[in-house]
Amino acid sequence: MAYFKAQMEYAEKKIPMVSEIGQISDDLFSEFGVNRGLRDLNGKGVLTGLTNISKIVSFKEEDGKRTPCDGELWYRGYNVEELVKLCAGSCFGFETTAYLLLFGELPDEDERQEFIRSLARCRSLPTNFTRDVIMKAPGRDIMNSMTRSILTLASYDPQALTGDLAVNLRQCMMLIATFPMLAVYGYHAYNHYEKNASMYIHLPNPRKSTAENILTMLRPDKKYTKTEADVLDVALMLHMEHGGGNNSTFTTRVVTSSGSDTYATIAASMGSLKGPRHGGANIKVMEMMADIEDTIRDYEDEDEIRRYLAKMVDGEAFDRKGLIYGMGHAVYSVSDPRERIFKSFVQKLAQEKGRCDELALYENIEKIAPEVIAEKRHIYKGVSPNVDFYSGFVYNMLGIPVELYTPLFAIARITGWSAHRLEELVGNSKIIRPAYLSIMKEKKLEQ
Repeated sequence: MAYFKAQMEYAEKKIPMVSEIGQISDDLFSEFGVNRGLRDLNGKGVLTGLTNISKIVSFKEEDGKRTPCDGELWYRGYNVEELVKLCAGSCFGFETTAYLLLFGELPDEDERQEFIRSLARCRSLPTNFTRDVIMKAPGRDIMNSMTRSILTLASYDPQALTGDLAVNLRQCMMLIATFPMLAVYGYHAYNHYEKNASMYIHLPNPRKSTAENILTMLRPDKKYTKTEADVLDVALMLHMEHGGGNNSTFTTRVVTSSGSDTYATIAASMGSLKGPRHGGANIKVMEMMADIEDTIRDYEDEDEIRRYLAKMVDGEAFDRKGLIYGMGHAVYSVSDPRERIFKSFVQKLAQEKGRCDELALYENIEKIAPEVIAEKRHIYKGVSPNVDFYSGFVYNMLGIPVELYTPLFAIARITGWSAHRLEELVGNSKIIRPAYLSIMKEKKLEQ
C-alpha cells in the first residue's frame, strides 16, 4: 500500500496541470466543424465504414424529410423481432443467430445442429487454465479477469498470430464458446477468494444451449426453469450485435485494421464494453431503481413517481447528475426495438418470480420518465427506454450477481465483434486512422 500511496501523492500533485492542458473549449469544436464523439449536434453519426452485418432504423424518409419512427434492428437482412419469434422457446436462439451473423444466412436444421456441436467441442479450456489463470488473481472486475484470460489463451494457440481466415474463424468460435466459462468461473473465483463463499466449478453440458449452460455453471444445484433459460436466450440474441458504430464494435474494426491478432482485438473490445457509458449502463439502472424503491412508498402512485423523477432530472436526487438511467439512446428516439421485444419476456419472468409489483414500478417509470425529461430538458429527439432499462431487472430475477451484468453483455456481443472482425479482414486492406486537428500553440525555448 505504501507503494501505491507514493504514486498517488505525485499523481494528485500533478492533476491541476493535466486538467489545464486537457481542456478544449466547446466553441472550438463548432468553429472547426468537428463532431464530438463522431456525432453531430442532431446525434447523427459520422460515416466511417460500410457493413453488411446489421442495420439500425430510427428514422424514415418521408417527402424528403427524416421523420422519427419506431426503432428497428436487422441482422443480415432479417428483422430481429422476427428472429426472436422464429427461435422462441428453443433455448438455442443465440446459436441460431450466431450462425446467421457469422455466415450470412439462417442455417437449416442439419447446419444448425452441426454448428451447435462445433461450439460444444470448442467449449473447453486448456488443462489447469481455470486454476492457473482464472483463480490466480481473482477480483471483483470480471471484465478485467476475462480480458486477462483472453490474452493468456493466445499463449496456448500455436496459430495465434496467423492471418489465415479459417484460423481467425476458428479462434472467434472458440472465444464465443468459452466466454461463458471465463465469466462464470471468474465470478466464482472472486466470490470464493474475496467474499469467502463456497467454491464450485461446474463443467458445461455439451447438449445444452449457451443460455442453459450459463445458468448451469452459475448455480450450485445446476437447476433452472424453462422460462429462465428462454428469457436469458432472448437477452443474448438482443445484445449480440448493434451495428458497426457502437464503441466496442468500432474498436474491433479499428484494431483488426491494424493487422492485430484475434485475441488482442477482442481484448481491446472488452476494454471498451466495460465502460459505464457503454456496456456498464444496466448496472447504473439497477442502482437507480434501488434508490427509487427505497424512496417511493406507492409503486402505483404516478404523481409520487413523477415528483421524484423530476427531482432526479433537476439534480436533487439519486446521484445528482440530472439523469434518469435507462432512458434515451444515441440512435433511437421513438423506441428501442430491443426493449420493445424484451418487455413481453420480462413480464413472463416477473409473473413466474412473483415480482409483478416491481414490474409495475418499472412500467410506470417507463411511461412517466420521457414526459418529465421532455418538460425539463431541451431535446432534439424523442426519449424512450433503452434495452438497459429492463436487462438489469431480468438478471436480478435470474439471480445473476451484479458483477456478471456487463460480462453477460460481452458473452452476447462477442458474436457481433467476431462477424465484424471477419468482415474487416475480408473487405478492408487499409488501416483505420481518423484525423485529429491540432490546436496546439507553438512555443520557443528560452536561450
